[in-house]
Amino acid sequence: MKTNNKMSLFLISFLLIVSILFSCIMQANSYTSVKASSNSDVEKIIYLTFDDGPSTNVTNKILDTLKQENVKATFFVVGYKIPGREDVLKRIYNEGHSIGLHTYTHVYKKVYASDADFINEMDKTCGEIKNVIGIEPKIIRFPSGSKSHLSKNLLENLHANNYKIYDWNLCLSDGIDYNTKSNKLYKEATRKCINPNKIFLLMHCDAKNKNTCESLESIIKYYKNLDYHFKTITSDTPEYYFRIKK
Repeated sequence: MKTNNKMSLFLISFLLIVSILFSCIMQANSYTSVKASSNSDVEKIIYLTFDDGPSTNVTNKILDTLKQENVKATFFVVGYKIPGREDVLKRIYNEGHSIGLHTYTHVYKKVYASDADFINEMDKTCGEIKNVIGIEPKIIRFPSGSKSHLSKNLLENLHANNYKIYDWNLCLSDGIDYNTKSNKLYKEATRKCINPNKIFLLMHCDAKNKNTCESLESIIKYYKNLDYHFKTITSDTPEYYFRIKK
């Protein structure tokens, strides 16, 4: 009789342990499933952006690659480089890419002499673009980025003129060293980003950025394989800029 009671108690304990373990496993599986589902629902966006153009050969080669890969990008152009390269600017526009302003001279002493000078640089470039393709872009990028240049007063003045600012959270060193090898540029473009779900990738398309052309196809394919959506920056894109200086 005592033996039967012991067996019954053992069986009940065993079933209870199995039940608890099964419940834990089911909860773990349920959590993993929900977590994976919520991650897959987050849209991963990348904005390919190119500064310092238009140039003739390099910008056209970049446009060739973008067309081949069927993705769109954003070009922040320098005003003084437009005359003589109107056909490149028209191609950027006609192929569905976005165009932004990157000042007229790109000479820091002139650009950052005062808030009024800065806005005038943007206005002048906007005018050049309007003369060529009939649009007035209002998206801008500061040479070297807005950090240490953007004040509350300048921000208010820019907004009063309907300008919106776009910095970056991932960049290539092609704007600092034109000779950076294409494999290094690829590594820079695919390293960990502070916000991997919304990447603003800074690249350059000046005449000396030949290695950027060579790395671009691989960069695009990398992000395609990770199911990123390639988008252009427009006036509807939420602003993205560095901290305002005090």
